[in-house]
Amino acid sequence: METYKRWQTLAVKNALQYRRVILLAGARQCGKTTLAQDVSTPNSIYRTLDSIQMLEASIADPEGFVAHGNELMIIDEVQRSPLLLQAIKKNVDENKNYGRFLLTGSANIQSLPGVTESLAGRVTNIRLRPLSLGEIHGTPPDFIDRAFEGQFKTTIPQKSYNKDDYLRLAFIGGYPEAHALPAEQAPKWHQDYIKALIERDLKDIVNIRRKDSMYKLLQVLAAWSSKEINIQSIGSTLSIERPTIESYVNALETLYLIDRVKAWASTDYEGTRRKDKLLFSDTGLMTSILRWTLDQVQLDGERNGKLIETFVYQQLISIIEAHDNKYTLYHYRDAAKHEIDFLIENADGDLLGIEIKAGSSVQRSHFKNLEWFKTTVAKNKRFQGIVLYTGQDVLSFGDRMWAVPISSLWA
Repeated sequence: METYKRWQTLAVKNALQYRRVILLAGARQCGKTTLAQDVSTPNSIYRTLDSIQMLEASIADPEGFVAHGNELMIIDEVQRSPLLLQAIKKNVDENKNYGRFLLTGSANIQSLPGVTESLAGRVTNIRLRPLSLGEIHGTPPDFIDRAFEGQFKTTIPQKSYNKDDYLRLAFIGGYPEAHALPAEQAPKWHQDYIKALIERDLKDIVNIRRKDSMYKLLQVLAAWSSKEINIQSIGSTLSIERPTIESYVNALETLYLIDRVKAWASTDYEGTRRKDKLLFSDTGLMTSILRWTLDQVQLDGERNGKLIETFVYQQLISIIEAHDNKYTLYHYRDAAKHEIDFLIENADGDLLGIEIKAGSSVQRSHFKNLEWFKTTVAKNKRFQGIVLYTGQDVLSFGDRMWAVPISSLWA
């Protein structure tokens, strides 16, 4: 299976120079172990808690398990033995040298039941996601840097993509193993992946009374991707009580299957809504859970719009997280029904508004909300508006308003 240079590799290497503990977190099979091994040295100590023997040893004697000198110790799937966190805290307080622990976790450790140790002040958290198209093509994560400067004319895609090409990419998703398979085999891999998570990982986080109810909720959430979270509406077709739905949703978020994008709000403009937006973390999983086929989605405007917006989100968030707190991602919606798919804010408060269109042509009307936001809400802020679409041309639609091919995200 082909390996790819991950954008977060540099972040991990830098953190090893200045932090005592690095936690590399992300969904199972997204490439954490491969990245950890890439940054290891010949004298690094590697231990995986997927090994029953290693797991039992870590539970029986946590302090003895983590005891070592100044070399790097890599512990894979650390969430399986939460008591190790207390032992690691004690260890790094006694030996304050940098770069001694690299932990990987397939669940958000701070969200796990019974975990009381956060390693605050000792740990840096780095998120690894499934592969982005930029990582697959070996291009740098510089789209947002260029977008804030309006430098789109310098973007020349290496190949031309049409709408069907983007849909095919979305159906495969970003998990390295699924990406290596023939396209027709990817759905079966995704379905096996979800089954394994429900039967193994989820039961460690939440008490699942009925596995079929969890799978039905996953289907609802996959279909909900790109919409504001509304627990009451999500549960309207399920015979599950609201507190159970909330605990299940939190568990799926803990396992990095779903994401929340916060609403952008301004103190200068009233009426903005504060609900988070739900996005599925991988479009390959999303389509396989919903059992969509390419033929179904190609001619269904609602489905292909939802799928392409989720696909673009996954590319954007990978770029943002490669920049270590330089950018923050939001969505925007207000009581007057002005809506912008994504807003990106930089450290200076400048804003980049992004609308996603599944169509291959762009009209002036597609910039209506971006223009309104620029003049009414952004006001004195520096603002760029972009419509990302499935066409092939970079086009100016006025002052700081651009239509840009989706492929520019990895060009």
